[in-house]
Amino acid sequence: MSGPEASRWVGQLAADGYCIIRGLLPRESIAGLDADLAPAFDAAPLGHGNFYGYRTKRFGSLLRRSRRTADLVLQPLVLQLARDILGSACERIQLNVAQAIAIHPGEIEQFPHCDHDMWPAPKGEHEYLLNVIWPLTDFTPANGATRIYPGSHKTALDDLEQLGEPIVAEARPGDAVCFLGSTVHGAGPNRTDEIRRGVVIGYSLGWLKPYENNWLAYPPEVARAFPPELAELAGYTQHRPNLGNYEGQCPSILLRGDTPEYPQATDALRPDQQEAVHAFAEAQRNGR
Repeated sequence: MSGPEASRWVGQLAADGYCIIRGLLPRESIAGLDADLAPAFDAAPLGHGNFYGYRTKRFGSLLRRSRRTADLVLQPLVLQLARDILGSACERIQLNVAQAIAIHPGEIEQFPHCDHDMWPAPKGEHEYLLNVIWPLTDFTPANGATRIYPGSHKTALDDLEQLGEPIVAEARPGDAVCFLGSTVHGAGPNRTDEIRRGVVIGYSLGWLKPYENNWLAYPPEVARAFPPELAELAGYTQHRPNLGNYEGQCPSILLRGDTPEYPQATDALRPDQQEAVHAFAEAQRNGR
């Protein structure tokens, strides 16, 4: 159940489609993460494409690039928000993305979009994901701070002309800019001489294919070092019934280091399914 603090932010997300939580992590922690990621920011190429941007750098696999990334992914209030918002439509949530983004001087405004559109499925009954942007540098109107369109999560839009005015998500390192997958947003243009850097951590329904292929980003030899909750978020668990299994077992078996060549396929059903299947099987065995 949500505590009062989580309920407040869940209410704002439901009403406006976004919220900005100030000072959620120490600035020193974020500065350490920025320093850890500096070599990757230097080495990563600029993007190619009008959506990703020709003056923007992006790279993922952040949990193996810096141990400090786990502090963002496992931040208790953010995890509670994700579970409160997504939990009615899935048994467990998953890590959808852990990506670093650097918007360089001269980049234009990004196409306004909803992140849940990556899944070609009906929308409106429930949310598909929650994204959290953690600034590594100050986000300002001039350097490309994310533009968010309040209330856009409640409206079906046919074209961009129907959008109202966006808010500019001005934020500092340590703040958390949260928005729903159904909320229209996009990075602003960078009209300064400085690089705007940030990290986006996204959580999605556990039965969806995630944006980032976590099993390639964090193969077993990497994920073995994760605490159990982080390994589960990164995909080393099943979503009942039996979804995401490895040889009929929970994929966490791969983190033990003694995986048998032929694991024993074992049911992983919801309680209601377990009860129905058990009753049916007993009837068959008893000749009824």
